[in-house]
Amino acid sequence: MTRIPFDLVQQAVFEAFRRAGMNEADAGVCARVHTESSCDGIHSHGLNRVARFVDYIHRGWINLEGRPTRVKRLGAIEILDGDFGPGILNALHSTDRALELAAEHGVGIVALRNTTHWMRGGSYGWRAADRGFVAIAWTNTESCMPAWGARNTRLGNNPFVMSVPRAKGHLVLDMAMSQYSYGKLQLTRVKGAQLPYPGGFDSEGRLTAEPGPIEQSMRILPIGYWKGSGFAILLDTLAAVLTEGLATHEIDRVGRGSCGGCSQVFIAIDPRQLGGQEFTDRVADGVVDYVTSSTPAEDATEVRYPGEAQLRTRVEQRAQGIVVDQGVWAEVLALAGRAA
Repeated sequence: MTRIPFDLVQQAVFEAFRRAGMNEADAGVCARVHTESSCDGIHSHGLNRVARFVDYIHRGWINLEGRPTRVKRLGAIEILDGDFGPGILNALHSTDRALELAAEHGVGIVALRNTTHWMRGGSYGWRAADRGFVAIAWTNTESCMPAWGARNTRLGNNPFVMSVPRAKGHLVLDMAMSQYSYGKLQLTRVKGAQLPYPGGFDSEGRLTAEPGPIEQSMRILPIGYWKGSGFAILLDTLAAVLTEGLATHEIDRVGRGSCGGCSQVFIAIDPRQLGGQEFTDRVADGVVDYVTSSTPAEDATEVRYPGEAQLRTRVEQRAQGIVVDQGVWAEVLALAGRAA
């Protein structure tokens, strides 16, 4: 592992995307989001996703000219078609449009179909919270997780995001319906480490914390066992219904890589039109103070609120440089046309 300053990481990712065919403006936005994800400690959807994104461009699975277009509006609800454009750009556009609708109506809902991988879902929760809005967002995916009680994959891990703005540090929850995402499995395997808790089954049906056997069997564990399985099914169904787009079984048939053709939902609420920002801060501060003042468990040193670790890591890595895997960094530099 090595540390690289934020600006140097962003520049290398920008050059990799430019060489892959993106225009300057789009490459700049996508490079910033990937770098911010790694800066917050979410390497699995930051630097570690750069090579796969470039590969999907070369395969023609991502339409670099694709842009979201509105196909329907009903009051505070809009349906957009992403035209298989870059997932980050489509998701940023959809988030911002949901914020505009919420500013007008108090709530805004944007349902986006035919898009591609949005990378770190938390990026859009942070974006909304930075602008003073509550956000709820999710995406369906290709099948990559068995339903509870099943051996073969029929569910997406369907990442889900919620955020609440707070002056002392936003509350941001970003989670998949699997106990660990495939990105986390890969990152743990590359480190030669085990998962903190069992994350799935090996090919013989044994629960394990070894990431490699779980990746091979594709039997990742739903959060809360049957509860996560049920949550994933409903998120998939609602995403397809609201977008008039594809559900997981249809995304599988499209066959355009991870999340190619997926459906996403972005809900924004303006709390300033409800109790106001001061009230929101008071409620959020009370919740955070009450929870974090808990007595730590025997194997813990502190109790944190959702988003606290990412914010702490962001401050530290902005100052000291982003910790990157040397193999991943060499791969990014090669894609950028530089020597490692």
